Amino acid sequence: MQARIVVLPGDGIGPEVASAAVAVLKAVAQRHDHQFDFQEYDIGGIAIDKTGEPLPRSTLEAAQQADAVLLGAVGGPKWSDPNAKVRPEQGLLAIRRALGLFANLRPVRPHPAALDASPIKAELLQGVDIMVVRELTGGIYFGEKTRTADSASDLCTYSIPEIERVVRVAGKLAQQRRKHLVSVDKANVLETSRLWREVAARVMQDEFPDVKAEHQLVDSMAMLLLSRPRDYDVIVTENMFGDILTDEASMLAGSLGLLPSASLGDREAGLYEPIHGSAPDIAGKGIANPYAAILSTAMLLRYSLGLYTEAGRVEHAVDEVLKARIFTGDLARGGASVSTDAAARAVIERI
Repeated sequence: MQARIVVLPGDGIGPEVASAAVAVLKAVAQRHDHQFDFQEYDIGGIAIDKTGEPLPRSTLEAAQQADAVLLGAVGGPKWSDPNAKVRPEQGLLAIRRALGLFANLRPVRPHPAALDASPIKAELLQGVDIMVVRELTGGIYFGEKTRTADSASDLCTYSIPEIERVVRVAGKLAQQRRKHLVSVDKANVLETSRLWREVAARVMQDEFPDVKAEHQLVDSMAMLLLSRPRDYDVIVTENMFGDILTDEASMLAGSLGLLPSASLGDREAGLYEPIHGSAPDIAGKGIANPYAAILSTAMLLRYSLGLYTEAGRVEHAVDEVLKARIFTGDLARGGASVSTDAAARAVIERI
């Protein structure tokens, strides 16, 4: 297979984990006789420094022509002024919207060998396997914003089609998994959540009658996610709630460095990234955890390129590496740890 993959290393540890992920994809290509063409472009803070824009036109055009996009991370203290008109995160929001990527898939599956890295009791984590589907292009992040000398506002809006399409993605995933879906909202307070609940209930009843569907308020879901994580299969929710809940869910896995993500739309080309952010405090030290970025390549292989065997091989390789307790510092918690490059090499050896 031939595929064009646009790589957006970004800021902080982004270039380090993106480099590790590309090395793994090159190993997959060699092992399975594929030809992957990698093209690198800027996004986020580094793009602001070079062009004044967080998403240069050349980056967007390349992404629109790619078969898949691999992202490292964006942001950092250099560009963190909340009053700045141009910020790195605007590049990420803009590319998601421009590519029509409305569904963000974030799997959470604690590895048995890494349970000690989680602050959650190990007995609660056995058998946890959750897929969170976060709506990605609507809600308060994209609503109209106002600011005066003594007040500010952010408008949260959702349309019926926006809710329908992301719930359908979640419903199809639930059908392929354990046939259980929870839709998360704040319908006791927010009008957008009342619409969300009505639409989600209708879509699930009409189109996915074989899936057990229920609803949870976001505050109670935040509690249940940590106290009863085994009870959940697919969780679907709006943009801001999904952003918060998936960071919370990272504690089930023990580290943000183990959680990949895929941002998908109506076309096969998607955007794949670890959820850990730019971690500027460890950038350039060669100690960042590359496993989330590597697992994001497995999602890239599966969802954009249709290479299911290859995706499984990458996931199995990461499982074997973790089983061998080849841990970066975030997982080792003071014990023996390896560098970013050494972790990537261990995965490649098993591929």
